[in-house]
Amino acid sequence: MSEKQTTLQRPTDFFTQDEIAYLREVNPWRSALAIAHCWAVIIGTWIVVSIFPNPITITLGIMIIGARQLGLFVLTHDGAHGALFKNRKVNDWVCEWLLNRAFTDEKIDTYRKYHIVHHANTQQEDDPDLALSKPFPITKSSFRRKVIRDLTGQTGWDQYGRIVKSAFKGDTLAEKLQRAWPRIGPNVLINLAFLAVFAAAGVWYMYFVLWIVPAFTWNRFVVRLRNIGEHAVVPDNDDRLRNTRTTMASWWERALIAPYNVHYHLEHHLVVNCPHYKLADAHEMLLAKGLRDQMEIQPGYKAVLNLALRPG
Repeated sequence: MSEKQTTLQRPTDFFTQDEIAYLREVNPWRSALAIAHCWAVIIGTWIVVSIFPNPITITLGIMIIGARQLGLFVLTHDGAHGALFKNRKVNDWVCEWLLNRAFTDEKIDTYRKYHIVHHANTQQEDDPDLALSKPFPITKSSFRRKVIRDLTGQTGWDQYGRIVKSAFKGDTLAEKLQRAWPRIGPNVLINLAFLAVFAAAGVWYMYFVLWIVPAFTWNRFVVRLRNIGEHAVVPDNDDRLRNTRTTMASWWERALIAPYNVHYHLEHHLVVNCPHYKLADAHEMLLAKGLRDQMEIQPGYKAVLNLALRPG
């Protein structure tokens, strides 16, 4: 970490002790409501699209569910910082079994250890997420190729394939299966249960259309947009107010791209264990202190892409 970055290091550089205490206070009911909301949107979309299948509902359903799959991760991210539930065992159990296992993730500890390093070294050479932002700006043609790979499932095939392949480590088949089971076995069983429910409803194919396709397509695209929005082409890698970005997402961007206040990323970096439902409060506190002009804020994801893409 550079000497310059250490000059603005603590939450108390931006907030009073009382404000920090408020921002860090976890409300388990609001966390539970957010989790219930995420699954209600997913299940509701499954039901509506299965009853009224047509190109418009299917396309919109894929986008909604792909964004909610990101939503499961956003809530997991809260859990990685202990900001879902005060009881750590409950917090971590919920992350694994209600948020992670239905998708491709597992226990929260692996992600937590990795993610802490990102916060300790944001936009520095030893930031493990630096590879996500360092290549930018890129040409429009390069971005177009990436988006095509995302929306055609190529990115998902590559990334999820690496997860499966890494799970099956070992010299013998027995050893590979023994290692793979705790990593992806529960995930497979949960997804087989999803498939069974769709089959019982007489629409088995909708499991693939409304869970696998969103994971391989829209989810990969919105994850890319989220990564670009958070740290790509920031003005100053050493300034805590300018090496992380907040993107003022519109209602439709929050519905289809950036769920559960994930777009308030600058505020999250200042108070890392602030639950997602208080990030907007943190944002307003910073504006009230007259810090608006010092903060890296963009009015939407189109504005972010205008910064991150150059002609070519």
